[in-house]
Amino acid sequence: MSDHDRLSGHDNDTPRDPDQLRHERRDERRHVRVEMPFNVRLGDDRVVKGHDLSMGGFSAETSMHLELQREIPVALMLTASGVELALPAMARPLREIGDARQQRVAFEFTQMESRQRDILRRVIRAQMSGRHVSLDGLVDPQDAQTPRKRRGNVATPATKPKRRVPMFRYMALLVAAGVLTAAVAATVYRNVFLIEPSFAAVTAPRTDILAPGAGQLKDLELNAGDKVERDQPLIQVNNAELQNDLLLSQASFDYNKRLIDNLQDSLDDAGNHKVSVATSSNPADGELGYETLSPEIARTRVEQFETARDYESSRIDAYKARVSANTIYSPCDCEVAWALSAAGGTYVNEGDRVMTLVSTHNNDVMVEALVHMEDIGDIENHQQAYIALPNASEPIPARVRSVALDVERQPRAGFPDWVRQQQNVASVLLVPEETLPAGAVGTPVDVRFTEAPMLDTAAEWTYQAGRAMYQGVQSLWTSAADGMKSAMN
Repeated sequence: MSDHDRLSGHDNDTPRDPDQLRHERRDERRHVRVEMPFNVRLGDDRVVKGHDLSMGGFSAETSMHLELQREIPVALMLTASGVELALPAMARPLREIGDARQQRVAFEFTQMESRQRDILRRVIRAQMSGRHVSLDGLVDPQDAQTPRKRRGNVATPATKPKRRVPMFRYMALLVAAGVLTAAVAATVYRNVFLIEPSFAAVTAPRTDILAPGAGQLKDLELNAGDKVERDQPLIQVNNAELQNDLLLSQASFDYNKRLIDNLQDSLDDAGNHKVSVATSSNPADGELGYETLSPEIARTRVEQFETARDYESSRIDAYKARVSANTIYSPCDCEVAWALSAAGGTYVNEGDRVMTLVSTHNNDVMVEALVHMEDIGDIENHQQAYIALPNASEPIPARVRSVALDVERQPRAGFPDWVRQQQNVASVLLVPEETLPAGAVGTPVDVRFTEAPMLDTAAEWTYQAGRAMYQGVQSLWTSAADGMKSAMN
């Protein structure tokens, strides 16, 4: 479809009925089309009746045969204040519209001077504003306003009705303001009036396993996080020197036992004759010798061999006890918190820490807080407290179990060593009313001690609810930002 076809609003095949009511969107046309009385001079002398006019072209009723797409001179004959104006231009016929009884041709402007174009624009503006075209309007420095612009400049009536705002919006604003005020007040009260420890964390009883002797550590394939049962082997130290001593004692015991048996058989067979007796009861003394002795002296030598045998038997028992002591068994049903790697036969000395166990039973996992000495006088046994785990939406009530000035009196896992080195602090153990997971051991927590249970409880719950709402909004905001970044990428 050509440009002027779009201006005139006709399709390719269907002629427009002059009496038919048509509706068109102005933003669908490149130039605004108006219908007004005007004539068009085609070529040099032929004057025909114009039908519609726009800044892009016009249509005229003519029975002349015109070559399409061939540029011809035209002149728009307009009437203003009784004076006829002629606007010369160059145009080309685009296509023929209608039937043989009413032939119409659509033209498109191809060339027009800027002054002529300005007059044409003013004429179209005046026609759209509902005013008659006049010479004064054509020379006026300002164009006539369109109806749309006139509506924008009309003063707003003073009695314009106000739009009613639904009541639920006011209620929502009041509720939001109340929640915000309560959260701020609870935060201020909690941070100013409640006792706050310098540090608090989830802890559990700790058991350190030390090396019973020097030697190579045998790998029993136990790592941090593994569960161990009571009496389960934990570590085993192989002491090569101890093993050698045990083997030598066992060999000496067997040697003396064999000497005693052989000598006893010789005495039984010799009667009153002399017998051959070994000169030493220790095979490690070097080359063994024999001597011939009377039966009485030989029996005395048998008693010496028996004494040496019993001595080696005692040494064997002692060595076996020491070897058995190099294997350590679990004292409880615990969890391995730390274990020394035994890969490659790690060598340890007696007393070295090789493993740490943590008891994670329900009654063992507690919260330990370090409270400054200035506030410790306000804390008593069975006092109410609240524990807030990270990213938790609700506080956990707890009770004070004990207050100890010596924080190392009962070693517990979950506290870093540098925290325990703080001065002027006391250790407070808290028993939570809800079971804490074993995996939370070592997690820092937020603790507040209360003195007025009712007021402090309300403040704590309000604060935790506000914190949960803030964390939820922050999470949604982060998710939305990540989604926008992903969409942009």
